[in-house]
Amino acid sequence: MLKLYGGSRSRASIVQWYLEELGVPYEFVLLDMQAGEHRQPEYLAINPIGKVPAIVDGDFKLWESGAILLYLADKYGNLNPSVEERATLTQWVLFSNSTLATGIFVEANREKEIPRLLTPLNEIFTQQPFLLGDTFSLADVAVGSILSYIPIMLKLDLSAYPAVLNYIKQLSERPAFQKSIGGR
Repeated sequence: MLKLYGGSRSRASIVQWYLEELGVPYEFVLLDMQAGEHRQPEYLAINPIGKVPAIVDGDFKLWESGAILLYLADKYGNLNPSVEERATLTQWVLFSNSTLATGIFVEANREKEIPRLLTPLNEIFTQQPFLLGDTFSLADVAVGSILSYIPIMLKLDLSAYPAVLNYIKQLSERPAFQKSIGGR
């Protein structure tokens, strides 16, 4: 069975959300980050950087939430995307983990970056329910998870972005979201 390693407040919940969406059985291994379990030799054998999340799927070990999401989509998603579709999914995962997360969670960037990032996202969600159109996808897990952390962790006023707020609400009502991010 696939094992997902994470801390109580970590990006492991993003991977957990996608595993729930896919219906892939997994074991969640909660590491006590305060006690330094992520720096012990047993875990460093899985991720030598000592960060979470990481997965072990059979003999295969992988870390970094974005890489894990893309791996899970490839292995369990039954998508068989074209090269262009795969590139688009990768684009949104990379955007989420670098550009969007940095713009929102690095306080020095926030005032300048939030309007620059959320205005075009708001426009997208005004025209369609999900990032890639009418169908929920891996892109929504990646971007939606970062956006959903805003009301949970930062309590920022997003009233200038009503379509983004609606998107966050819509995602937060998904059963798989409730079993992961919403349950924390």
